[in-house]
Amino acid sequence: MIVQSVVSFRSVPRILELLKNEIGLSLSWIPHFTSVINWTLRLGLGLLKQVKPINQPWLAIIDHSIDIGTKKVLVVLRVAMSALPTRGGAIRLEDCECVGLRVSEHVTGETVAEHLDAIFIQAGAPKAIIKDGDYTLHKGVKLWAEKQERAVPVIHDIGHAMANALEAQFENNSTFQRFVALISRGASRLRQTECAFLIPPKLRSKGRFQSISTLGKWAEKVLNVLSAKDRAQPESVPAKLRKALPGFWRFKPFIQRFASTTHAVSRVLEILKNQGLDEASFQQCCQICQSLPKNSKVKKRLQAWLNRHIEIKRHLTDIPLLVSSDIIESLFGSFKYIIERSPQADMNRTALLISALCGRLTKTAIDLAMAQTRHDDLKLWEQENIPYTVRKQRQAFFPRSNIQKPRKLLLKFGG
Repeated sequence: MIVQSVVSFRSVPRILELLKNEIGLSLSWIPHFTSVINWTLRLGLGLLKQVKPINQPWLAIIDHSIDIGTKKVLVVLRVAMSALPTRGGAIRLEDCECVGLRVSEHVTGETVAEHLDAIFIQAGAPKAIIKDGDYTLHKGVKLWAEKQERAVPVIHDIGHAMANALEAQFENNSTFQRFVALISRGASRLRQTECAFLIPPKLRSKGRFQSISTLGKWAEKVLNVLSAKDRAQPESVPAKLRKALPGFWRFKPFIQRFASTTHAVSRVLEILKNQGLDEASFQQCCQICQSLPKNSKVKKRLQAWLNRHIEIKRHLTDIPLLVSSDIIESLFGSFKYIIERSPQADMNRTALLISALCGRLTKTAIDLAMAQTRHDDLKLWEQENIPYTVRKQRQAFFPRSNIQKPRKLLLKFGG
């Protein structure tokens, strides 16, 4: 239930009890949710212990989670190079194996290089590394690669590359800034009204350009509504939309350029994330790139990315090359969904859950992982990798109370 259905730990006993009462599921007892936690984490630790080199060529996808509490976790996934063409589309979590997991409070390029060195000694060396544009990861991978006898190519995730290109073109554009300010004010006017369904997509403060194409689609649709020749009735939805977004139609030239650029980027991402990079997809993306304006920063960066990575592909493999790290974001999303109910959010031993959420888990693999990993192993791993947690700090700060709990009063009636 935890690994495949991605439900919370506390939900498992309740679901089992419901199944037992309603359909007569044969269970002699219902485990406590803390037992479910320990079993799952034992599985995660056991799977990490089983990591070893494999014969077929593989790619390493690496990334850091966002800070949870004061710590973050470095995760390294192993994906066979044949996974993408075999799948026939974007890879899934079952196509990946977690070969490395390190929890840190202070992350530097040097610490990343040390962690990668230890992980790749156990798992073997990858044919290439896929990562985003994070500076710490970039430095860590560079430091690790400098010590290797064989050059290991680095693939810059296409999603982050295009987000950076869009940011470079639009972030400091004065027209874009005025446009964002207008729709922000318009959103506040539309919220909690009958026109709330027309609220523009919310722009994140961090990584906003990774999903900016939704804003382009929305702006095009609103522009078509507001550009209608027929004058809307005073109380109609189009009239209220015009009132909430005064002067929106004046941004028509910008919206058309912005939407066409984001549409082109979306098509490129769809092709490369599902087909991978090969000669056919390279030509498709080059044609889309040529449709962009000559002075477009997105066009220049996209063409440079394509030229650089097609050379990597030609020297590395004859099959389509995986160029996206989206799968590790999906893994982090599943992990956060399970732990987000924690009253004290902090990166602790539950990070081991990450390794259990991916890969093809067979009964044999699970039995072996559980047999090789005891509860004491969890405690030892926690002592070595999680020096402190928010809960431990709270317990150490507040002295134990000497006040005894009141005894329950037993009332007897009728003598």
